[in-house]
Amino acid sequence: MLYSDQKKGMLLAFTAIMFITPDSLFIRLANLTSWNLIFYRGFIPFLVVFVGLLFVYKTKFISQLIENGWHGIAYASVFTITNIFFVISIENTNVANTLIMIALAPMLSAVISFIFLKENTDQKTWFAIIITTLAVIYIFNDSFERGDVLGNFLGLICATGLAVGAVIIRSAKKINLVPSAMMGKLMVTLIALFFADNLILKGNDTIIIPLMCIMCVAIPFVLITLAPRYISAAEVNLFFLLETILGPIWVWLVIKEQPSTETIIGGTVIIATIAIHSVLSLKKT
Repeated sequence: MLYSDQKKGMLLAFTAIMFITPDSLFIRLANLTSWNLIFYRGFIPFLVVFVGLLFVYKTKFISQLIENGWHGIAYASVFTITNIFFVISIENTNVANTLIMIALAPMLSAVISFIFLKENTDQKTWFAIIITTLAVIYIFNDSFERGDVLGNFLGLICATGLAVGAVIIRSAKKINLVPSAMMGKLMVTLIALFFADNLILKGNDTIIIPLMCIMCVAIPFVLITLAPRYISAAEVNLFFLLETILGPIWVWLVIKEQPSTETIIGGTVIIATIAIHSVLSLKKT
């Protein structure tokens, strides 16, 4: 069965975000310090994807990496910064604050795409971005007062990084930038080595860390790197809003931290908006 580009992009983005949603929970459950955790979130995904790419490209692996050119260098750099700051943001403020910042990514990517790619985001996507962003603000309308300034600022950088990264991929949609994303993970690993102090995994971390790094990091970053080749950067980042509502639900299921009424109402609006947007996009194609 053949899929249109719209279907391929939406399926890749949706699947990636479904894998990502428990990520914040795993970060909270891990007993490692920030830089030790960042090391493993770089090293394990790098190793998994490196082996996978060697299997796919075999002797052409190096040439494939070189072909990524300046797009690959730019994406790897942005990818590195976003990965590091996400963990530090989560650990310096509450999860809600970081996720509401990341929820700004669709709006930022739409603006950046318009400026640099001259890619006009269609009206329904703008409406979806505005509605879902307002829903996120409604969910966490009082979270900024309780959070840390550093964590909030780093969360904003993460949102910007996601937006810029998606636009870079979109600008080179004929190029597979997964090898460059893999190099970004290697850069994360090497940077973390300068600050990590104890990399020995103990207790529950022996299960939590590998599971998180493969399920919530390695698999999603491959899928999310491929998605903007088929749909706009704004549409890809629109799916990240699902994490904003599903992230707290995972915390509720495991830690028994019950979602607020605002989360339930706002989450319903987010999911309904993305569902309607997806149906309209597929109908158009």
